[in-house]
Amino acid sequence: MSQGFPPERRPRWAAFVIAAGLAGLAAMLLLDAAGLKQDGGYAGVGPADVPRIVAYGLLGLAVMTGIAGLRGDLPRPPRQAPAPVMWILGGLGLQLALLHVVGFVISGALLFGMTARGFGQRPLWKAVAVGFVLALVIYGVFDRVLKLNLPGGPLELLIFRG
Repeated sequence: MSQGFPPERRPRWAAFVIAAGLAGLAAMLLLDAAGLKQDGGYAGVGPADVPRIVAYGLLGLAVMTGIAGLRGDLPRPPRQAPAPVMWILGGLGLQLALLHVVGFVISGALLFGMTARGFGQRPLWKAVAVGFVLALVIYGVFDRVLKLNLPGGPLELLIFRG
């Protein structure tokens, strides 16, 4: 930065997009809360109160984000690297495609491995192995302890139903 020149202050348009998204989410919450029955009980608190509180908080954040965008005093965003995002999105897509084919454990292991790779973990096979162990434990807890069904494949049938 040169001496004698003030920093450039311009509106940041991304802040307005974020503020509009926050305000839209708040509006959806308020509309949904308006349709809830509000009997309140003895304490005067009903099921619509918490969504309204969250919506008002989101509206406050939207206003503050808009003001910060007008002032232009937001930090400049760093350069984005697309490769990590692609690894994570690829893992999510793979899990969606394979979940009902190979089951929760294998698809969860692949998702974990590809997400870890997106965050810089190498080699991929180690992350998939750790994901396999974690997914196996999670499946066991949900299936045996909580009695909740996750999509099972041949491996789950072999280990937990055999």
